[in-house]
Amino acid sequence: MKTFTLDVDYACDFDLFGLVSSSREHTLAWVLNRTLHLRLIKQPDLILDLLQKGRLVISNYLHATEHHTLRLFRNRSADASALKKPYLAPDIRQYDYLLQINAGGAGLPPTPQLITQLTALPQVQLVSQFDPNDLKFKENFLF
Repeated sequence: MKTFTLDVDYACDFDLFGLVSSSREHTLAWVLNRTLHLRLIKQPDLILDLLQKGRLVISNYLHATEHHTLRLFRNRSADASALKKPYLAPDIRQYDYLLQINAGGAGLPPTPQLITQLTALPQVQLVSQFDPNDLKFKENFLF
């Protein structure tokens, strides 16, 4: 019997930023709300069942307007996981949080200014921008 494999390549049309921060997630969300004039609200945890390998429970916050959607994810699984690398984005596991901005970021500062604002926060040690299309596990951001 022949088996066929379906190869699907997703194009990600969002901006992705990695943040290094030792702050708790609710503290970081509160600081981002005040600094960027957002309203990040805690959402139910994302549960990703990865076939036979294990399960990821990812904490996330959401700010949505008619112009853009912004999500703050904790990169590491909130639950104990059987996975060797229990991260939402194992490619960039050195980052504690991931900030995903959809719809071009209308109403938000331009990318260089946003990076400058985030880096200036005492709760954030490092900010980097990533092209989600270059990540090996970009499918984890599609929901």
